Amino acid sequence: MYVPLNEQLLEFMKEKAYKPMTEGELISALNIDRSEIDLLIKTLDYMEKTGMVVKNRRGRYGVPEKMNLIVGQLECHPGGFAFLVPNNTEQEDIYISREDMNGAMHGDLVLVRPKIPADRTLKTQGEVIRILKRANKKIVGTVEKGKQFSFVIPDDKRLFYDVFIPKEKAKGAKTGHKVVAQITEWPGKHRNPAGEIVEILGHQDEPGIDVLSIIKKYDLPLEFPPKVMKQLEQIPDEVREQDLSGREDFRSLKTVTIDGEDAKDLDDAVSIEKTNDGYRLGVHIADVSYYVKEKSPLDTEALKRGCSVYLVDRVIPMLPPKLSNGICSLNPQVDRLTMSVIIDFDENADVKSYKITPGVIKTCERMTYTQVNKILEEKDPEVVKRFDYLVDDLTLMEQLAEKLTQKRFARGSLDFDLDETKVILDDQGRPIDVVKEERRISNRIIEEFMIAANEIVAEHMFWLKVPFIYRVHEVPDDERIIALREFLYNLGYTIKGTNNIKPKSLQQILEKAKGKPEQRLINTMLLRSLKRAQYSEMNLGHFGLASPYYTHFTAPIRRYPDLAIHRILREQQENKLDLKRQKKLGKLVEKIAKISSERERIAEEAERESVDLKIAEYMSTKIGQVYDDAIISGVTPFGIFVELDNTIEGLVHVSNIEDDYYHFNEKTMILYGERTGRTFRIGDIVKVKVYKVNVTERQIDFVLAD
Repeated sequence: MYVPLNEQLLEFMKEKAYKPMTEGELISALNIDRSEIDLLIKTLDYMEKTGMVVKNRRGRYGVPEKMNLIVGQLECHPGGFAFLVPNNTEQEDIYISREDMNGAMHGDLVLVRPKIPADRTLKTQGEVIRILKRANKKIVGTVEKGKQFSFVIPDDKRLFYDVFIPKEKAKGAKTGHKVVAQITEWPGKHRNPAGEIVEILGHQDEPGIDVLSIIKKYDLPLEFPPKVMKQLEQIPDEVREQDLSGREDFRSLKTVTIDGEDAKDLDDAVSIEKTNDGYRLGVHIADVSYYVKEKSPLDTEALKRGCSVYLVDRVIPMLPPKLSNGICSLNPQVDRLTMSVIIDFDENADVKSYKITPGVIKTCERMTYTQVNKILEEKDPEVVKRFDYLVDDLTLMEQLAEKLTQKRFARGSLDFDLDETKVILDDQGRPIDVVKEERRISNRIIEEFMIAANEIVAEHMFWLKVPFIYRVHEVPDDERIIALREFLYNLGYTIKGTNNIKPKSLQQILEKAKGKPEQRLINTMLLRSLKRAQYSEMNLGHFGLASPYYTHFTAPIRRYPDLAIHRILREQQENKLDLKRQKKLGKLVEKIAKISSERERIAEEAERESVDLKIAEYMSTKIGQVYDDAIISGVTPFGIFVELDNTIEGLVHVSNIEDDYYHFNEKTMILYGERTGRTFRIGDIVKVKVYKVNVTERQIDFVLAD
């Protein structure tokens, strides 16, 4: 079996007897043919740049772990320090002081030498000795102009350095302008980075510049390249007769989409029928892969984007609107191509059989979550009358979804039940309200049906043993579970068995906390103790769902892995997965999983930041306003965090609680007054007043109002 040269080199260097060697010594030791010397040098260069090997001052190569070095990404903190997150996930994070960063910046791939070992209270401390890859070639920030030069102050406070801009490279930018600056000289131990302004976005106070700054900060692409726009000309506006070949016809089914009011990219529809001994569920997903062919300009751009990004005031789509809102969107009363999963359940919601097939549907309604809630929960006569021919189907869906939920909980699936925050904007992009979006029966119906389809597709492909992309959520680290156990113990909760933890143990904690004052805090802390879900070419299971097989199949308009999975399914069904194709596909799915996981993280950060920005902007108009029923969501030595009914959270700093001197009891998580004996604990209701808001820092400060 062929083994790539980089793997051969790593295996050789990890041998116990290996001592660091020069290029020449490696050529001799590995009997490298003269014709392959150039390949060896290029491979070593690539391995050095990515931190797989280290080249010392004497030109000798070795693996980092055998040279007491650690490779990883720098996670900086606005407080002026950083942690190294090692590439090797089995290694602990390492604390790096600002003095030991040696010019490295947030996000950089670096080589660190540990210098002070960990003790009971502190992490290992280290020093950056080499920067392997820079993460921030461009920086978005605000200009401060002087007579001879300017500075750009980064929006991202994890970038500690202001960027020095010579007068001739300022492009006429004035104080208060939001700009994109390109770094031309990297920082040193005692030197700021230097750069040039490459784009002026506008003044920081102009409408829309705030969100545009976030778009530029995360380098989100606004326009589609000309090649993509040209390819769109070949894509029809409606389904043609020739497109129906080899598809099952589901147009006679009563099929509906259920989405939010403002959704335009409708990529999933559902249908249901009562059978003699259960239910037949249809999950119909937009067949984007029919229009977006592998390696086409559309496909290349979609992979580069990885997913659609849903910012507070706009969507940056993975696919152009002609596809995302047009021919691929399952719009009502028009033919649309799908990949459909038809599942037969018995009365207990156990799967009896299923079929995965290309199909064609014609949805009869574009329904909203609100409408379905009004039918099933509120029995609103007007809405019931409007959709009378679908009420029985929706009731059946509710029945099946509830049974699926019960089955999922019985196996230990976690449900954090955290409310979403929705910011309402006016035509100018100004926030006029912040509301809590609850997960109600309509959301749960769609969630359960999508989970069922994703699990069936994942298990189906797993047993076929072909290259595939899974959605994985690994078992949490023992250290995090031990820390969680200690935290929960102080609140009166006990986790059963911390070694090889099972989701059921954590689910029991969530159940016990339900409805109690500390519920939100426990949900949050438990969530933080888990690993991040990601995409992988290996089936590692999904801990949070307590599912041994899981994938993302149900949203190909807005997620690239789903689109790739549709292609693999079709190739498998058409018997096109010969050994040669499988070998090629094996490398491709690994690449897709890596890129998609990275793009998803970027999208989540950008989305969260845009929401936090508008929440802070909204609260800046509420200075002095009193809220009677804020709930204490967290207690710390420096103050209490409070949450309003609309999910907005802020801090009451201990220095602003002026009636006493307060101490923090870490075991009981209580802040208590030295003289008055007054206490603040999680779940207490307090009356607060908005004291000050820093929109730039996204910080909201309250004071007690009683």
